[in-house]
Amino acid sequence: MSGSTHTVTNQPPPLVGYDVFAADRVLTEGLERHLDPGPLAETRAELTVLGRAAGSAQAREWGRLANVQPPGLRTHDPSGHRIDEVDFHPAWHRLVGKAVSAGLTAAWARPAGHLRRAAAFLVWSQVEAGHLCPVSMTHAAVPALRADPGLAALWEPRLTSTVYDFGLRPASQKAGVLLGTAMTEKQGGSDVHALTTRAEALAEDGTYTLTGHKWFCSAPMSDGFLVLAQADAGPTCFLVPRVHEDGRRNPFAIQRLKDTLGNRSNASGEVEFDGTWARRVGDEGRGVRTLAGTVAAARLDCVLGSAALMRQAVAQAVHHCTYREAFGARLVDQPLMRTVLADLAVESEAATVLALRLAAACDGAADGDERERAFLRLAVPAAKYWVTKRCTPLVAEALECLGGNGYVEESVLPRLLREAPLNSLWAGPGNVQALDVLRAVQREPGAFDAFLLEVGKARGADHRLDAAVRGLLGELGDLDAVEARARRLVERIALVLQGSLLVRYAPAEVADAFCAARLGGDGGAAFGTLPHTLGLAGIVERARPVE
Repeated sequence: MSGSTHTVTNQPPPLVGYDVFAADRVLTEGLERHLDPGPLAETRAELTVLGRAAGSAQAREWGRLANVQPPGLRTHDPSGHRIDEVDFHPAWHRLVGKAVSAGLTAAWARPAGHLRRAAAFLVWSQVEAGHLCPVSMTHAAVPALRADPGLAALWEPRLTSTVYDFGLRPASQKAGVLLGTAMTEKQGGSDVHALTTRAEALAEDGTYTLTGHKWFCSAPMSDGFLVLAQADAGPTCFLVPRVHEDGRRNPFAIQRLKDTLGNRSNASGEVEFDGTWARRVGDEGRGVRTLAGTVAAARLDCVLGSAALMRQAVAQAVHHCTYREAFGARLVDQPLMRTVLADLAVESEAATVLALRLAAACDGAADGDERERAFLRLAVPAAKYWVTKRCTPLVAEALECLGGNGYVEESVLPRLLREAPLNSLWAGPGNVQALDVLRAVQREPGAFDAFLLEVGKARGADHRLDAAVRGLLGELGDLDAVEARARRLVERIALVLQGSLLVRYAPAEVADAFCAARLGGDGGAAFGTLPHTLGLAGIVERARPVE
């Protein structure tokens, strides 16, 4: 047939061809706040290049291809030999290569590295989230390996490399490596003391063989893995290389890849060890303590990943509503839609401001600031609990802003929605985070003192924030059934911290909206219930991704 039945009108242009970094006012202002002029100029230049790449049509196509053609497992070669290799679409390799070259595994190797990396993570995550699992695990492995200076000397230069060198070869022959993790077992979940994987000591000091299974192995195509197993003294951390230095494959059977809800470009698998060679990391029986820094780094990445998903969802929603008209007016100018968009923007800004503050604290702790270290002990699990919980409903609401278009894969929102729940599960689900915060409050008074000092910097600036702090202190003073109330308490801790940061750093209309709805009770359970008297148009304009 020839001809046309209609003219396409009132369809917003695709959100591509823009600078993801420069368009994010919250992120650019955060870097100005936390970085000195010299590092700031260098970081802005780096992120401008990355931001333009992240907003390009080419990068968005890589993200699409990596998801519609997910990884596949090859257990054997044509001759029947066990190989256990994972194949990825070339687009996935391009995404990971860009992440590594942009320094997303190099935070430990440069000044102010954690803040710089956090900003890059927030930018590049908006392209596609799944490929950042191995990137995150590689970054997070460094603190654990530093428990063994010999191992760190061998592995850290390759972990922090900006060269992506894919393929199973001895680590010493590679310009850069990826590291995964294998912790969870069928019977145990988060309970590491229920592990059944056994570690048997070999004659060479610090070396063992492992026998057992892991129900979840993150990034099973990696060059090595941090693994928890039972040694004689209890749960112990080990480094398991995929390939020995002489080129032989270490026994590492990938039984299958998980068919996950989202994160489909990534590979997560079930693996078995059968006489698998491993090197102990840290002391026997101290595996949980050895991994504390790794877990904290992974949790911060969950906050960053959720903040990035939220930002991209809000950007898509505001962009759509800026161009789409209904009933004679742009959606963005209609009062009810404006209220919804403003509410989403406030939530996204609160997440980003908190994530950047945590990253800056990591740099301070790395430089020896004990107050920042104490602050992180409580703030990281609290932020991980709350920001990741808020991500899924925010993305779902942003999807609805696009109407039926939002429910179609081409809009990107369905992929964001599938990704959204993952970060609340990764590195410990919500109950684990809440109980960890309680432990910090009860057993580490320095952590709570550091939190109060941080929140106290906004004292007197907003009466609703001051009242929320008093209420929180009152709740913490009552230890009756405190474990059952843990989620409520941690939610309040996170909200008070976000409120303090916004009151100090955000525009007045953003801070006012947050304190009114999140702390003052002048908002409903759903997004889009902000008080109508606030400066909502300015909040939405601030969140718009393209001029």
